[in-house]
Amino acid sequence: MNRLSSLVAATLLLSACSATTGDLGSVAPPPPSEQPSIELPSSEPTPGQSGGPVATPGQSAGPTDETTTIRAYFFLGSFVDNAGLVPVLREIPKTQAVGAAAMAALLAGPNDAELGARPAMYTTVPDGTRFLGLTIDTGVATVNLSKEFASGGGSASVLGRLAQVVYTLTQFPTIKTVTFELDGEPVSTFSGEGVVLDKPVGRSDYTDQLPAIFVDRPAWGGVLGNPARLVGVANVFEATFRVRILDGAGRALAAGPVMASCGTGCWGSFDATITYSIGKAGWGTLQVFEPSAKDGSRTNLTEYPVWLTP
Repeated sequence: MNRLSSLVAATLLLSACSATTGDLGSVAPPPPSEQPSIELPSSEPTPGQSGGPVATPGQSAGPTDETTTIRAYFFLGSFVDNAGLVPVLREIPKTQAVGAAAMAALLAGPNDAELGARPAMYTTVPDGTRFLGLTIDTGVATVNLSKEFASGGGSASVLGRLAQVVYTLTQFPTIKTVTFELDGEPVSTFSGEGVVLDKPVGRSDYTDQLPAIFVDRPAWGGVLGNPARLVGVANVFEATFRVRILDGAGRALAAGPVMASCGTGCWGSFDATITYSIGKAGWGTLQVFEPSAKDGSRTNLTEYPVWLTP
């Protein structure tokens, strides 16, 4: 078997561990394996159609014994010049090749609900890009994509598509950084824009592709637990921003401040919880923003739909 075929055949196996409990659900552990592995990310089931509106961001009842939930990262547009990466959820048949499945979800692009949202979601990955294989070695994933991945677009598009791949693959705890191949050949300088890729790259290399307040959990269209848990990174004045949870009619259910570990010119992490009250499950909106020091208006606003739970 040649090198390219080996890469295509490569799979990422789930690690043998106890049940993985995420912010919004749990994934049953895979059977024991002696082979190299990566772990599934925390489960974030999408809401079902039962009891909810017909047209919804998510159309899944969440992971079962036969399915699991993975993430892909796309760009969410902005009406206030704060566009950036956000995660979306995809439910897939249970598989050990979760890395390959995540790449397939990324290359498929946003679904109709995401494309039709306000603001809309989009991808910078060029049409026709094909996934050719994936290997992993001591925390470094090598992803092999077809040459179309390097075609078209300016520097912003190039950096955006690299960031999408890096964030999608590093959702798995045992992948820390990524190297790229095109048609099986290692890449050190990417596209006609001359982007240098002479070493593995990770999430910290693409923070300029994030909104100022990047919520990694919950995902766009995902379930918001109660109390709600928000996890991500932010680069805001004095490391402080605010969160609001709105019901389907736009009424505020909860609001409060969140403090990141660093701010005013640096990226800091946050992991916060906020309790809200709602009579029955339904769609609502998560808002994160930075109050203006000048007049208190909302700046760096990011908002998207979430499924609220009593």
